[in-house]
Amino acid sequence: MKKKTEKSVQEWIPLKKILENGIIELKDNSYVKVIKIKPINFNLKSELEQEAILNSYKVFLKTCNFHFQILIQSNKEDLSKHIQKINENLIQESNLIQEISKQYIQYIQNLNHDKKSSSKNFYIIVKEKNESKDMINFESYAIETLNDKYFKIKDCLSRCGNVVTSISEKKQMEDILFSFFNTRIYFNQV
Repeated sequence: MKKKTEKSVQEWIPLKKILENGIIELKDNSYVKVIKIKPINFNLKSELEQEAILNSYKVFLKTCNFHFQILIQSNKEDLSKHIQKINENLIQESNLIQEISKQYIQYIQNLNHDKKSSSKNFYIIVKEKNESKDMINFESYAIETLNDKYFKIKDCLSRCGNVVTSISEKKQMEDILFSFFNTRIYFNQV
């Protein structure tokens, strides 16, 4: 019977390298740029503002005539420092405030235990694929094209009120990839 060999993480992830500008080169010689989006709270806007936001979003979808992927990452919140700070302040408070604070601590611990307290990160991922197989100048062309796509996305989504930032450093990209591949660390904390 033939023994099954397991692949290492490096073998099955299509990542070739992360460039200093945060752009990822894949094993198929295509390039990927990750854009972080800090969204607005649509529900807090007036009806007129909501309509304007939706119209701006329609313009975004019509303007971006290239493929992109929207990725939402949920991370369980670590509320231990918040709870510790409340406990430290309890000593100086009256009995009523202490009781209310203890109930509040119990409430947020239950939320955290049930995995209902989380933060979300929003990303848009754009890719530039080498269709011509000309490798001589493709990297600089891909970087320029990806940056053009970033500015187009930033322009359109900023009109909706979102904050759009480019992941433009290798270390930032490494941290984001680490958080994607190590989600168990975040979800198994209680």
